[in-house]
Amino acid sequence: MEQHRIKDILRTAMEIGRQQIPFGEVATYIPELGTARKDALGLCLALPDGTVYKEGDTNIRFTIQSISKAISLCKALEVRGAEEVFRHVGMEPSGEAFDSIVELDLQSHKPFNPMINSGAIAVESTIIDYVSFEELLDYTRRLCHDPGISLNRQVYLSEMNSCDRNRAIAYLLRSKGIITANVDNSIELYTKMCALNVTAEALANFALVLANGGVSPLTGERLMQAEAARIVLSIMLTCGMYDGSGRFAVEVGVPTKSGVGGGLMAAVYRRAGIGIYGPALDSKGNCIAGCAMMAYISRELGLHLFQERGK
Repeated sequence: MEQHRIKDILRTAMEIGRQQIPFGEVATYIPELGTARKDALGLCLALPDGTVYKEGDTNIRFTIQSISKAISLCKALEVRGAEEVFRHVGMEPSGEAFDSIVELDLQSHKPFNPMINSGAIAVESTIIDYVSFEELLDYTRRLCHDPGISLNRQVYLSEMNSCDRNRAIAYLLRSKGIITANVDNSIELYTKMCALNVTAEALANFALVLANGGVSPLTGERLMQAEAARIVLSIMLTCGMYDGSGRFAVEVGVPTKSGVGGGLMAAVYRRAGIGIYGPALDSKGNCIAGCAMMAYISRELGLHLFQERGK
């Protein structure tokens, strides 16, 4: 497809996204997130040949929040292996909110998947004694091809002061023997990873690594094994958009992960990486503009996983 056609599609997607912003709300349960500009919106599409398309606020830094769950899962699969990781967390959609404890309270099994808070805390607990935060930060910078990624200390402290629910989840996991690591250390690592400052372009670069089977097309460096990329993409497709994952998979059909900081990261297998920033969220905690934009882009560019090429 010609470049001018792609640019036209992305510009139209931005218009569609802006129309949705009034219907969303900025996250306020973490006080520092509530300071974000509600009308901010950025879109970046990165291709394996190095071509990058940008629209809007692609260089605004915002905290990665739950998109970091995909990064931690990548590292855990590398360091501990899939068998060990999935002894502590499942692979199934939860059908519940991202911070739900229903499945843990009513049943004695492990968290449903690594893309909800309970599952992500379980994943962090598997690597807490093997990988430092500084090593995870360096890994994130390489995945995102962005040496400017750093800890947003204000957001980190704001989250640590309002994370009683996550602490409760961690202690419940420990009481059931699902995690054995120190709870405070696990929560600290999980919260620091959520508070990393990224951009829409950085997310597009990370998505491109996943879409390219774990190899960065920008550097040629293998950043994860192909098997790890396959696992993470599969779980993103079925679980990456919280309890809106099923509808998103039907309407968009692209493995995607969202964060309450307003980020969306979508990996189109062997074709593209997409990063979106828009802090206005829908009722599920997903970027409301980004969901509408992804539906349009997927349809116009034929990105749906099960869409026949050329149709």
